[in-house]
Amino acid sequence: MGYSGPDFYDQSSVYDTYMQRRSRSQNPNDTIEKPIFMELVGGVKNQAILDLGSGNADFGLESINNGCRRYVGVEGSKNMVNAGRNTLQGTQGEIIFSSIEDWDYPEETFDLVVSRLALHYIKDVEACFQNVYKTLVPGGQFVFSVEHPVLTSCARSAEISTRRADWIVDHYFETGERISPWLGSTVLKYHRTIDDYFSAVQKAGLSITSLRESRPSPSNLDQDEYIRRLRIPLFLFISSHKAQDRL
Repeated sequence: MGYSGPDFYDQSSVYDTYMQRRSRSQNPNDTIEKPIFMELVGGVKNQAILDLGSGNADFGLESINNGCRRYVGVEGSKNMVNAGRNTLQGTQGEIIFSSIEDWDYPEETFDLVVSRLALHYIKDVEACFQNVYKTLVPGGQFVFSVEHPVLTSCARSAEISTRRADWIVDHYFETGERISPWLGSTVLKYHRTIDDYFSAVQKAGLSITSLRESRPSPSNLDQDEYIRRLRIPLFLFISSHKAQDRL
């Protein structure tokens, strides 16, 4: 049995290994996921931001430094909550210790809701997106990234202990729980197709403005890593918005 997302990161050995990997110069979070995510978000000046699965709150600190009006992170891992609060020390940013599923979303409060690589850990993404719609102000934006469904479909590739040269895509349309070995432990993820994510956003009442996959940029990686990362998409991104009130 795999650990839930928050419990997974609350294992000391997992957390330490994860943070070490994030500090590598060519880690995919910073070189592939972040540039596309930040492009979709655009400017944050004067915006009230909600960050679901805020992790160590690097995005929060960057948003505060770029002039956001308010930043609230919701995080279910105690280790990540502590890291996030340390990151935001001395700022007006706030980290709330709660799961994404259980938090009480205030109505029409945030201009921007984001989630980076967290939603594949939650079971009911439709309910989450409905809460996002509820908490966005009219005209507000929702941007999220998840592990790409070609990766979540099958855990067998993750069982390879050496540097991967091939990836297995299997049982793609059989959605639901997946137990994946990672960082010396096992984690519970939920596999959904691209269509599932797209449909869940629309069902919540949000209008999709962009769907992106994690095509790497040669400017962020050395040649060998760039060629390797062209083989398969690691991340999926969707940007959407809540319609303005009608007159």
